[in-house]
Amino acid sequence: MVETTKEPTLIFMFGATGDLASRKLYPALYEIYKKGNEFAVIGLARRQHTHESYRSMVDRALPQGADRRKEFLDRFYYQPLDITEPENFARLKNISDQIDTQYQLNGNRMFYLSLAPRFFGVAARNLKKAGLTETSGWKRLIIEKPFGHNLESAEKLNHDLLEVFDEAEIYRIDHYLGKEMVQNIEALRFANPIFESVWNHRSIANVQITLSETLGVGDRASYYDQTGALLDMVQNHIMQLLTLTAMEPPSRFEPEDIRQEKVKVLKSIRPMSSDAITNQIVRAQYKQGVMPDGTRIGGYHDENNIDSDSDTETFVAARLFIDNYRWTGVPFYIRTGKRLAAKSTEIVIQFKDIPNNPYLYEFNHIGPNLLVIHIQPDEGLSLKLNVKEFGEEGETVPIAMNFSNNVKRQADTHTPDAYERLLSDCLRGDSTNFTRWDEVAFSWSLTDSIVAAWKDIPLDYYEAGTMGPASSDRLLALDGFCWWPLTRME
Repeated sequence: MVETTKEPTLIFMFGATGDLASRKLYPALYEIYKKGNEFAVIGLARRQHTHESYRSMVDRALPQGADRRKEFLDRFYYQPLDITEPENFARLKNISDQIDTQYQLNGNRMFYLSLAPRFFGVAARNLKKAGLTETSGWKRLIIEKPFGHNLESAEKLNHDLLEVFDEAEIYRIDHYLGKEMVQNIEALRFANPIFESVWNHRSIANVQITLSETLGVGDRASYYDQTGALLDMVQNHIMQLLTLTAMEPPSRFEPEDIRQEKVKVLKSIRPMSSDAITNQIVRAQYKQGVMPDGTRIGGYHDENNIDSDSDTETFVAARLFIDNYRWTGVPFYIRTGKRLAAKSTEIVIQFKDIPNNPYLYEFNHIGPNLLVIHIQPDEGLSLKLNVKEFGEEGETVPIAMNFSNNVKRQADTHTPDAYERLLSDCLRGDSTNFTRWDEVAFSWSLTDSIVAAWKDIPLDYYEAGTMGPASSDRLLALDGFCWWPLTRME
């Protein structure tokens, strides 16, 4: 495992006045600081701020009653910066050298680019020109998704970054990899022989991965209408959940060994073919409907800044196969969408029935064994079993064994969120929960094959407040299965 170390660091926060920084990054850094990590932060954005006004902005992002507040805020500095003007970076080098000396940070530097992807390469080149990446300590670059919009653009972006940073210094962040139950998938599988011994095609009938949202596009309309559900959710978040579920046990629990096994899964996913595309994928868009709470919702075309003729998909369901020995013949069903009936992220493992099982014919309530990994909003596990009901009739009934992490969260004074975990990992140099370039490349290759194959498929529609179009149910019906409901099993 990666050895935990706490080294002093200078953090360059690009996009320092943005929403992500205020909602997630500053609270995360505050919790990291309280645990004894030494760092200073230079906030960078086009807006004009003084050190004092910037600290006030950071202060408003912190929880009420936060202790050690002033000493934390005193470590924040601000430098107005236009990414496209190299001379701004020369001034940045002067202030960064001063802060490095003041806090004895030993030349360790972390660059967090909370920027539009088109600025990644420009920022990296200007950092190098100004000498900011020439340092006596280590340097690491964190970049937010999306990493390109197809394989070609991703390769161009990666080439630009590699002119300044080595692959081992680039941390491509996907906040889903910082979620508690996502990180628990490995422990569940590899620390419990009862599961690992049946985690294969001999025992598992199918795997279902759902990432559903009740919200619409909101203020992300201009971005979302250019990407859609496939690029926004499937190419990154869902692919990460799929690889963690399907990967082989690594030879060692080291970052590169774990990431290598995830890459093998992506390489084994059967590409989409235009001949069979109608049995492999569904793309749909929501129309007006009623949410479960009774709220009447307009359709996608009623959202602000959405063209009336837009054919962008807000829902994707797919039937995937992983062509390796462990998963041969096992369908992996994925779905994600907006304005659905429930907000949930979960993985359902459906186990096979026993062949010629007499119980299936004698009793009415026999169902398959299910293992459900609840990622959000609940965090925990459910295991569905069949047992004999107490009494003379002896009817068999389904029961569920549940574990909920929400109870523990309520009892704890603080439980780290995804960004806190991932920022802490980067400061320690642990890249396990960040995506490597070949992961990104193979994921884009699969996504590009989908885009190329579905061009001739008409867009389907579903009412807001439902779980998607009937065509997504037909994907599973092809194999005799159905979507399991998004509720914790009682």
